[in-house]
Amino acid sequence: MTTANKVTILRILLIPVFVTEILTYVNTGHEVHYRIGILCFAIAAICDGVDGYIARRYNQRSELGAILDPLADKLLLVSAIVFLSFEHKSYFDTIPLWLTGTIIGRDILLLAGVCVVQMTIGKVTVRPRFIGKLATVLQMILVLWILLKRLLEDKWPWSVLASSPHFLPGLTLAAGVATGIAGLLYVWDGSRQLSAHPSSSPQEQSK
Repeated sequence: MTTANKVTILRILLIPVFVTEILTYVNTGHEVHYRIGILCFAIAAICDGVDGYIARRYNQRSELGAILDPLADKLLLVSAIVFLSFEHKSYFDTIPLWLTGTIIGRDILLLAGVCVVQMTIGKVTVRPRFIGKLATVLQMILVLWILLKRLLEDKWPWSVLASSPHFLPGLTLAAGVATGIAGLLYVWDGSRQLSAHPSSSPQEQSK
């Protein structure tokens, strides 16, 4: 249990606190819960860079960290996206269900693909793609835009972008397109790994 992994676990533990505080804010309207929730989200996001720096700087890379780090990222992002998919018009803008379905569907498809490749080949080779990273960045920007809008709506350039009726729909569409393309490319990579393995070739029947 390295220091980097402890920081990652802290990120995971902050996620239910973030969700609870934001839900309490929506139900009660008390501003303190909103600020605590945003603070938890911010700490979790900052710790994403901290645990990576510690792992690289002090040579604390581990198999556990390779699993926990992307898991923490995904849990934080998906929990925020699912929450914002519900109607909270008096407090937050709503993420359309088609985008939520695209993100969750892609993740389920990729998880199933990893399991199939792992059972068939025994080793999964994941090649990071720029479009995948771009999709994650766009999803995070979308979540931050909606969560922080109430806090920064009077600040420039926030107020300028908020006044545009096309900014949020455009950002949502861009995140959806990038997510869909990234999912298809990862499926293509998995299919190529499977087709290149001898176990995927037809077996000759013995006479």
